[in-house]
Amino acid sequence: MVLVSVIVPCYNEQTTIRLLLDALYKQDFPRQEMEVVIADGLSTDSTRFEIDKFQKAHTDLVVRVVDNQRHTIPAGLNQALASAGGRYIIRLDAHSMPRYDYISGCVKALEAGSGENVGGVWEIQPARNDWVARSIAAAAAHPLGVGDAHYRYTDQAQSVDTVPFGAFRRELVERIGGFDETLLTNEDYEFNVRVRQGGGKIWLDPQIRSTYFARPTFTALSQQYWRYGYWKGRMLLRYPSTVRWRQALPPLFVAGIFGLLLLTPWLLLARWELGIVAAIYLLVLVTASIRPAMKLGDPRLLLGIPCSIGIMHFSWGAAFIWSLSSYPFAKKK
Repeated sequence: MVLVSVIVPCYNEQTTIRLLLDALYKQDFPRQEMEVVIADGLSTDSTRFEIDKFQKAHTDLVVRVVDNQRHTIPAGLNQALASAGGRYIIRLDAHSMPRYDYISGCVKALEAGSGENVGGVWEIQPARNDWVARSIAAAAAHPLGVGDAHYRYTDQAQSVDTVPFGAFRRELVERIGGFDETLLTNEDYEFNVRVRQGGGKIWLDPQIRSTYFARPTFTALSQQYWRYGYWKGRMLLRYPSTVRWRQALPPLFVAGIFGLLLLTPWLLLARWELGIVAAIYLLVLVTASIRPAMKLGDPRLLLGIPCSIGIMHFSWGAAFIWSLSSYPFAKKK
């Protein structure tokens, strides 16, 4: 009998998919009571080969692959849901490695009634062993970079607005629907909005832990946060009451900087204000990087962490502004 279905959207994850599958195989939860359903967006690398190798070597864990013809994360999640047979659904990512007790912890929290959707804390690791990747990983776990996204750093169990991935009963999907396929990112957050609007609780348990690999380069980080900001804007147009301070600050800051830049050719005061704001911002970024740089013993992080956090703020904020400003034109097409 399948009690737990682990669903995973995937595309070109040859370097990490085996890490995920190995971690799932080592879970302390009975293998005969779980299955893994991978929705693959027709990967063009060796992802399918790696999955096939794992299946042949570990026949005591059911791993199934479904084709995700639409190539998007929410479409893949919905296809995996349609193929899943478990009472409990645990959504994971191909960039993640759940701790050995991740599944049992999720099931325990659900059975205890802690929340309708439960999740845990990311232990963010660099995707490569170089100072840029280490800087990005440190920034992705820093409150200055991610605001009150508690799942990136907290050690206290609490009710939150969203959790990474999430575990829930199948009946929840039957009640509120699956993932919104019109949102190419932020589909998890939008799902959790509907859970909360239906009177449900999102529960974060720091004992439920997984490793998540951050982006390896500044370019990849910028692209990631541009997607986050753009689709967050589109999602908030539907649910304006769900905006949080951490989501409002980056676009307000970017808009302020851009406004001052426009005024600098004509107003001396604008130049002074821009210089003061830039100096304060840089000072805050460098100060925030001192402790993690010392902890990791790498002085290069004093440059890398400020660059990473700055990229996160400006990419997210600019994309959010573009998302809102371009929406009326997009609707007319």
